[in-house]
Amino acid sequence: MELVLKSNNEQSIAKIIALAKKLDVIVEQKNADPDIATKQTLKERILNFKAGGAASFGDASSWQKEQREDRDLPTV
Repeated sequence: MELVLKSNNEQSIAKIIALAKKLDVIVEQKNADPDIATKQTLKERILNFKAGGAASFGDASSWQKEQREDRDLPTV
């Protein structure tokens, strides 16, 4: 019997492999994407990004308040 499991979560895969080894099940990894580690590293870098200073375009909340102010409509 063959069972195919697909997941992008490396932690879940590791848990499944550990359980399979305890149950004496043969585990083969096929069609593994070599860029998964690169993608995971890039994802972590993006999620952990911290800006060094204030945004170059100014305060976003004040800009939004200005844009949402009530204004007189132009007369035609």
